[in-house]
Amino acid sequence: MHDPRFSFDHIHLISEDPEQAARWYCDILGAEVEASYELRGAPQINVRVGATTIIIRGRRPGEDPSAPRDMRHFGDYSSHDEWGVDHFGFRFRGDLRAFCEEIKKKGAVLAVEPWEFSPGSLLCYVAAPDGVSIELVQV
Repeated sequence: MHDPRFSFDHIHLISEDPEQAARWYCDILGAEVEASYELRGAPQINVRVGATTIIIRGRRPGEDPSAPRDMRHFGDYSSHDEWGVDHFGFRFRGDLRAFCEEIKKKGAVLAVEPWEFSPGSLLCYVAAPDGVSIELVQV
């Protein structure tokens, strides 16, 4: 049952290099930096991609995050078997194949090239910094 008290707010990522990660989201996905500040001893950068805010924060004092998975070698997405967040997705309006060629020229790596998952609908996976996988779904 739909509960109208809830709506989506943000995605929160931990990054080894938040500034570099924020640049990647800006350069590759056209994000805009909304805010950059320090919180609880760590840098934090809020970027906006479409209607979504991604909060990218650095290492807090005393933290020792584990190394991220290498999404450049994601391969068969259906065989991924780690607990926790697998990926997050954006709807993409337009020619997804052309967009993928455009972002590859900017240095993006596709973990999974665009493929037709249902008649007339494409999806792909982009390898983002810090082991993040982003699904793009052409609508």
